[in-house]
Parts: sequence; structure tokens; C-alpha cells
Amino acid sequence: MSQTTNEPALVIHNGTAVLPDRLLPDAVIVCVGGRIQRIGQALTLPPKAMLVDAKGGYITPGFVDMHVHGGDGADFMDGTADAVRTACRAHARHGTTTIFPTTTTGSPEQLTAMLDACVEVQRSSTAGDEARIAGVHFYGPYFAPDKVGCHSRAGRRDPDAAEYRRHFATGIIRIATCAAELPGAEAFYREAKRRGCLITCGHSNASWAEMARAFRAGMRHVDHFWCAMSSVASLRQRFGTPMQASMEQFVLANPEMSTEIIADGCHLAPELMEFAYRQLGPQRLCLVTDANRALGMPPGRYRFGSETDGDWIESDGRVGYVPGGGALASSVVGLDTMVRNMKAMTSASLPEVIHMASLTPAERAGVGNEVGCLARGKRADVLVLNRQLKVKRVFLAGAELLR
Repeated sequence: MSQTTNEPALVIHNGTAVLPDRLLPDAVIVCVGGRIQRIGQALTLPPKAMLVDAKGGYITPGFVDMHVHGGDGADFMDGTADAVRTACRAHARHGTTTIFPTTTTGSPEQLTAMLDACVEVQRSSTAGDEARIAGVHFYGPYFAPDKVGCHSRAGRRDPDAAEYRRHFATGIIRIATCAAELPGAEAFYREAKRRGCLITCGHSNASWAEMARAFRAGMRHVDHFWCAMSSVASLRQRFGTPMQASMEQFVLANPEMSTEIIADGCHLAPELMEFAYRQLGPQRLCLVTDANRALGMPPGRYRFGSETDGDWIESDGRVGYVPGGGALASSVVGLDTMVRNMKAMTSASLPEVIHMASLTPAERAGVGNEVGCLARGKRADVLVLNRQLKVKRVFLAGAELLR
């Protein structure tokens, strides 16, 4: 953490720092060489420091989004470095400094192009350019046939060992999803575990018994709680009586399990957001955007997934919809909106809300030693928010985002 000769320290002051367990008023955050060096009050400042006035607002860690598809007109499945950079920059403006680009259903060639583009951007990105890619969330294409949602059905398939081993070999996949009831799911989970991934179950109509087998194979997380997942009612349609416990009950009953919610105010009513917070707590609950390319764009029709053949969705500026049926099709807002909603619509404290948007996803995805909270030695990914929790300034490894 030594300071180079010509690089002044970054000092953020005159704000309330949001730490994992408390608020620190009149905080001073000193960052040197892209890392947080000191946190305190009334600190002696280094010479030639670059001062950033938080103007009485909040100083928080950068957000970590572990489930996100695109923004500013680009989808990660477009498979180009330009599209990846565009989406990463879009989310950085909303406070996301660490991002896990997320696949959807698609052809093997489309998935390969997406992974290659993410590798290229990860290797070439410099501080201040865009949200840093910490890894890819390999999400589609291994969805249950009856839980595909707004994703293209043409690209859905059961796990193929040759295919996913080839993708894992890129080394960029850090989160891996598969519906637990699919043939070959357990082998997929075991391979993902061997690669050190956070293993998740999503777009699934799995029963408790299928979840238990997945758990034994390494699964520890469920994607977007209550969205495209099994319920007691859906399992009765699948199995008849007696009624069976679903993914919801399995997550709530097993303390090693975590999950995520889309707190855009459209996917879940406030009472469900409150229920998730009360039952799981900030250490097991992550905020995610699941945002598509319509983030930052005017209302209209957009492709979900590849711009060449992704299924059409509609955005009204608040949320995405499947045309004609009214089913939701991911969000169109950033993590800053999720943070504001979670604070306004639930009893969670501000440190707990920021925990769910930063440290919890960072720890679950295996990058908590680098990012996720304001602490000495962590990367200087720091936000300045105003009192209304709107993003005013974004710093990535100590470099300010060029908006």
C-alpha cells in the first residue's frame, strides 16, 4: 500500500461512513495506491492530498452486482468487448464497482463469445473506466423447461459436460447456475465446486429432495427469490399430493443457503422484501439488479440476450415485461435504486442495506477479501452518496469514474 512518488493520496471527508456494523459520522477515508489506508475521524492528512468533500452525505463501499445482464442498450450476450464495456460503465454510474456479467440462454457459440469478451475487458480495463469484472455468472442456459421466463426457449438445454467444462476452462466463471432437477445437474455442481465457484440454483421447479441432493453436491445459493422458482403450488402440479416443500422452504430452513432479491419495487411488494430481510438477515440476503439492456434507455422494445436473436421484451422505464402477457422480464434500474428502496420500504438499517449491496455478495462470490466494505487494505472502491442515497461520485481503486 505504499504511495508512489507522483500520486497524491485520495482523502474523502465531511461525510458519514457506512461501515459493516455502524455509521461513522465526520469520517475521513484515506486512500493510497488504490487501497484504503486509514478510516477515522480528525485524521492527520498526508501532504498534497486530493480532497473530496462528501458535503454531509454518506461514504460507502462500491456496490457488488452478482446478477446483471446489461445496460445502456448493451447486453453482455452481445458478445463484444464494446457491449461489455458499455454495460459495465452504465452500472458504474449507479454505484456498482464490482460486477459479474451474467449469461442467459443461447447457443454455445454465443456463450463462448460472451466469455471471451469479458476476459478481454477484464484484462484491459484500468481504474476509473468502468465497473471491474470480478468474474462471470454462468447463469443460462441450464434452466428447467417450465421456468425459462423471459429468456429464449430456443437456447435452453440440459447440462452438457463437454460444453460447460470448455467454458469453465476459461477461468473467468465465478458463479454457476443450474436448475437442480435437470439430468446432469449434480455433475455440473461438482465441476463448479472443483473450480471454486459459488453454486446456485435458478429458473427451477425443484423439490426439497432435489435441492437436498444439489446441496450435497455444493449448491449454496438461489437466484432471485420468488422469481422463476418452485413453490408449494407448482410442485403440487408436478407431483400431486402430498404437497411438497419448495426452494423457498429449503433456503429458509438451511442457514448455509443465501439468496438475492430484486428490490426495484416492481418485482416484489414491500412486505416480501421485509420478510426476506427478517428471515435471512443481511449476511444471507443479496441485492441484485438482474438488469437488462433497457437500463438507462427510454421506454420501448429491446432484445433480452443477444441483439441478433434474443427474445423481445418491453420496458416502461420502471421494469421490463414480456410482450403481451404481462410477466416481468428483469429490471431496468441500478443497484442505487435497490438500495434506496430497501431502506425506504423495509426496517433494515442503512449499514444492513449497504451490507446486502456490497459485502454479502462479495463474500458469497469469493471476493470479500478485496472489496465489499470500507476497511484498511481493501481496494479503494468508494461511493459518495447524498442524504437521499443518490450516487454523486464513484471511485474505482481510487480513480474517479469518468461519467
